[in-house]
This record gives sequence, C-alpha cells and structure tokens, in this order.
Amino acid sequence: MIQNTEYFLKGGRAGVLLIHGLTGTPTEMRLVARGLHKAGFTVYGMQLAGHCGDVQDLLGTSWKDWYKSVEVAADKLRESVDHMFVAGLSMGAVLALKLAMEQPDRVAGVGVYGPTFKYDGWTMPFFARRLSFLLEWLRPVKNLFNNQMFHEQAPYGIKDERLREMIVNSMYSGDSAAAGLPGNPWPSVAEMLCLSKKVKRHLHKVTAPCLMVHASNDDIAHIDNSRLVARRVTGPTHIVELHNSYHMVTIDREHRTLINETVDYFRNILQQRALFAEQQDCTAFMQPAVL
Repeated sequence: MIQNTEYFLKGGRAGVLLIHGLTGTPTEMRLVARGLHKAGFTVYGMQLAGHCGDVQDLLGTSWKDWYKSVEVAADKLRESVDHMFVAGLSMGAVLALKLAMEQPDRVAGVGVYGPTFKYDGWTMPFFARRLSFLLEWLRPVKNLFNNQMFHEQAPYGIKDERLREMIVNSMYSGDSAAAGLPGNPWPSVAEMLCLSKKVKRHLHKVTAPCLMVHASNDDIAHIDNSRLVARRVTGPTHIVELHNSYHMVTIDREHRTLINETVDYFRNILQQRALFAEQQDCTAFMQPAVL
C-alpha cells in the first residue's frame, strides 16, 4: 500500500519543487527542504507516482506516470509562488531537467544533484554499466522479467558509515516509505533509461540556469553525467564537485554545502530577475508618450 510522505513548507514567494530518485522517497530531500525553507523559500517535497509502496506499486507505473506527477506537483507549487525552481536527485534530477525543458517560462532555475542518465559509478556491476541497453529493448515485454531486481551494492550511495547503516536497516525493514525499496526492478530501470534517452536528446531546450552538484567519487553515477548536462543545456551552468560524499549528496556528509550552494545560486537568479524587471520598468518609463 502506497503511503503519502510528501511535504509542503510554506515560505516566501519563491518556491522550490524537490524530486526524489527512482525507488526513493521524499525523505531523501528533507534536509535540503529544511535548509531552503530556513533561507526563506517555499518548498514542496513531492512524491513520484508508484513510490513509497511495494514493488508491484512501482511496476504499475512508467516514466510517463512519474513525469505526470511532477507536472501536477509543479502546478500545485505555482499556486503559492511567483518564481519556481526545481531540483532533483539522481533520476529526480533528470525529471527536473525535463520539466525545465517542457516549461521554460515557468522554471527559473534547476538544481541538478547527482544526475543519473546511466548507472556507471565505480560500484556498478558490468551488467549495469555496459548491458543496460538490453533492458530498453526488452521494455515492450517487461512482464517476462517483472521478478528480476537490480540490487545496489555497498556503500549504497552513502559515505557516512553511521548514516549508511541506518538507511540500509530501514530499506530492508520492509517500510519503503522511510528509505525506499532495497532494489530496482528491471522494468523500472528500463523505464528510467527510456526517460534518460529522451531527456538527453533534448537537453539543448533547457534554457534555465542549472546548478550541478555531484560527488567526484560517485559510486552510482559518474560525474560525467553532470558534465554532459553542462555541455548540452543552453542556459548558464555551474558545477560543484563534492569530495567527501557518494551518490546521495542530499543526505551525505556534505549536504550542508549542497544547501548553501543552492541557496546562493537561486538567490542570485532572483536578484538578476529583479534587476531585469527594474530595468524594464525604467525603459518603459523613459519611452516618450505616443500622441
């Protein structure tokens, strides 16, 4: 049974939509949410369709369902803010980029945390790094491998040993709403790869400023995933490399650095927008009246 674990923190007229990763939960974005809210932002930690339940709940959804839930959440947040930012972790970062691509007039900036277009980190087995494209080919007949799971290996994206132990124990307790599922069903990975391919193909349509935060020693997704974004998007970009974290940068040892970098980056965008609006007002005022 799916549990609702999303949260909405009311703040100022600038808001941030936070998107968790595949098989994850809004909890993995909660520390970032608190930091952004403390800085004055309204924050919505959304929950992707099919998540925070069991494997069958997840298998009943596709990437289109996940993205639709992002669109619905963005509409909800926009009702409370004048400026909307979006940020995501892992696959959530890919979904955040898709929203910026599809709604360029509504997204002021993007936080791209450990974007995962493919599993190519140093703990990933050969199958995940080199043969995952086979899952895309088998996607139309996903019922044939519904029972197959791709299990991540230690250190599970977390460098902090104490935190890692807590998260792993929670994952294997059976409460997926707390820390997500302990593995990735093959059909869901195939859906993620399909989403990634579509987003990569159209990254040039992203015109909003993008902040990439990525662990230099990411065990799940190599930092080249962030460099790919920086090369292909049209808007301004900035990459922050973290050297004492693994993939789960929103909760690992340097999550405060991620929060501070995000606050500074988004505030700078707001300042630039305010300055531009002021200049536009001055220009309009200086125009001679038409008789």
